Amino acid sequence: MVTEFTPIAAAIGGALIGIACALLLVLYGKIAGISGLVKSVFNKQTSESRWKLYFIIGLLLAGISVRIFAPSLLEGELSLSPVLIVIAGLLVGMGTSLANGCTSGHGVCGMSRFSTRSWVSTCTFMAVAIITANLVG
Repeated sequence: MVTEFTPIAAAIGGALIGIACALLLVLYGKIAGISGLVKSVFNKQTSESRWKLYFIIGLLLAGISVRIFAPSLLEGELSLSPVLIVIAGLLVGMGTSLANGCTSGHGVCGMSRFSTRSWVSTCTFMAVAIITANLVG
């Protein structure tokens, strides 16, 4: 399992995410909230659906590219049962639906726009994540 702290790689990755979200907002007036994008792709097709689908395909291709070209970045152990993983995924999905967004929409895009709702949501996400990591880990 990879446990080393890599601040430079983390800073570069964070900067790239921030730049991508800023470009989407500035150039197209769109928020890069991933859960909202995924949810909307499964809803009724609109003229907005195409760019959202392309955005999600780009995310998937990035993951596939890492798997092909840098598989060591994905090494690690997962000691949770598949049932627990499914339950956790469903809980995350319910939470993002209740919060009207996920960490990307609220944490990256909303907080940078000084949205009070996003600050509260992100603080809640982080508190629950810290508690969960300490209980499970």
